[in-house]
Amino acid sequence: MSGGDSALDLAARRLEQAVHVLEQRLAHRLKTAGDAAGGLFDQDRAQLAAQLDEARAREKELEAAGAEASAALGRAIQEIREALNGSAPSSAISPSAAEH
Repeated sequence: MSGGDSALDLAARRLEQAVHVLEQRLAHRLKTAGDAAGGLFDQDRAQLAAQLDEARAREKELEAAGAEASAALGRAIQEIREALNGSAPSSAISPSAAEH
């Protein structure tokens, strides 16, 4: 001990140093944990973005299939109307040709 330092003063300094070291270690661990959590967040975000892209592509495929089905249904409705009105569609065989 130097001249004016008591055992209590030395113990207080040692405690302050220990608390300082503990705070530094805790800050380092929190930073490391935060970096790891941030990495997981980035992975989740990338996975969700990929799933969203897949869903959007599937949506476009379904829209195209729906448009094709709608067009086919429209053609079928037109053919049925023409048949009911007695006029055959241009692609159909005429009744006189079917008899030969």
